[in-house]
Amino acid sequence: MFGKRYFLKKYSFRLQTVLGMREKFLEEKQLEMAKIADMLNKQITKLENLLSKKENTRISLENIYEKDEALDIFGITNYKNFLAKIINDVKIQEGVIENIKSVLKVKQMEVNEAYKEVKVLEKLKEKQEKKFYQHFEYVQAQEIDDISSTRYKRVSV
Repeated sequence: MFGKRYFLKKYSFRLQTVLGMREKFLEEKQLEMAKIADMLNKQITKLENLLSKKENTRISLENIYEKDEALDIFGITNYKNFLAKIINDVKIQEGVIENIKSVLKVKQMEVNEAYKEVKVLEKLKEKQEKKFYQHFEYVQAQEIDDISSTRYKRVSV
């Protein structure tokens, strides 16, 4: 009758599947990072337990020296050997923690990169959607102008 009628159609992002894949990849990287952070917390707790054992062993060894009784050389040797083992375990545990921290840093960088990739596509989607609706509004305005001018011409004739 008065030209084409444009009905508001829903905007569809051409790269939606890519965006979905990148979001899923981001979630996977975040999950990996969370697992490593949990592992780090467990290893820190293990280190704290070793340090506590070390301190308790040191205190027990000092108590043996402070007693007025005869020194138990075998007991003292056992405590010293155990203390040396705990000190070695603490050093090993500190190395394990440092390794996990370095892996965690790498995972954080991977998460940041994945997050940036998702954000880039989201920004593109927003821009394209805005442009789509602006074009739709422009076409609607043109149609309204055409209708108005047609009616005006009818009335003036």
